[in-house]
Amino acid sequence: MENSASITVKVIVNAPIEKVWEFWTNPEHITQWAFASPDWHAPKAENDLRSGGKFSTTMAARDGSMSFDFGGTYTNVIENKVIEYTIEDGRKVKIVFEGNGDQTNVIETFDPEQMNPREMQQDGWQAILDDFKKYTEEN
Repeated sequence: MENSASITVKVIVNAPIEKVWEFWTNPEHITQWAFASPDWHAPKAENDLRSGGKFSTTMAARDGSMSFDFGGTYTNVIENKVIEYTIEDGRKVKIVFEGNGDQTNVIETFDPEQMNPREMQQDGWQAILDDFKKYTEEN
């Protein structure tokens, strides 16, 4: 999947890998961080974390003006190490978790969509990753 067309975002979370994995995959946590800006939220998340399992997260503007479901199907899940999935539109995503004591590297690589500029997509996915880091470290 690593190709020049894909985009990579990453973050170092100051938490052990077991906690990072739990906060990344548990719907009760997903709803607390899966949005790119404070004027959005994630009112609903479902997650069947296994190869062939499906997931869906509803992302919505807090003012109710807009919402969409972000979902797909897992193609590879190795606990505390890697999650790969295909988004409903066919794009592929790979997330690698690298634990190192009380820190965890989270590296997310994804195929961009064609509607928005690459930089905007990278910034949006990075913002969500930064929210994840903040939420995980504070809870």
